[in-house]
Amino acid sequence: MDYIKISAKTVDDAITEALIKLETTSDMIEYEVLEKGSTGFLGFNSKPAVIKARKKFTVEDYVKEFLNNVFDSMNMVVEIITNLDEINNNLDIELKGEDMGVLIGKRGQTLDSLQYLISLVANKNSENYLRVKLDTENYRKRRKETLENLAHNISYKVKRTKRPVSLEPMNPYERRVIHSALQNDKYVVTHSEGEEPYRRVVVTLK
Repeated sequence: MDYIKISAKTVDDAITEALIKLETTSDMIEYEVLEKGSTGFLGFNSKPAVIKARKKFTVEDYVKEFLNNVFDSMNMVVEIITNLDEINNNLDIELKGEDMGVLIGKRGQTLDSLQYLISLVANKNSENYLRVKLDTENYRKRRKETLENLAHNISYKVKRTKRPVSLEPMNPYERRVIHSALQNDKYVVTHSEGEEPYRRVVVTLK
């Protein structure tokens, strides 16, 4: 955010005016005194105090600035909704706009990459480690349901053929969904094989 220049009788008055204009509290601005001001002699030759001030950037401000730069370069208009849970150190970000499929990418790969970059930006500007979750059009929930259905279908196939099935490479989160979906299955067991980013889940008969 750009600085605004404020002049008033005293520095304190200038700070108060800056708080009103920026619609914030004293702990949320940073300022620099340009002129301390003086009352002059008997009111003559008095000089106003001058400061420049701006709102302090929050983690969400840094994230929004980063995302807006990304979307500007892509010529996309996207609404960014952030929710910071400081107690649990979670930052949830929802994106709204047209053609969000571009941001999701194949199997959510673009969304995951963007989430990773946002995590770097957020944690560079945060005292505590933040878990970042980026979503659009409820993709995360829909993908989780798809993976759970896939897990149960694969389980059925393994039971029927008595042969192990190796799934396509998935990121750690998606592999956890598969493992979790089948952890209570009486007939099959899951494990992961391979190196990132080609690590995959294998479902075998118990």
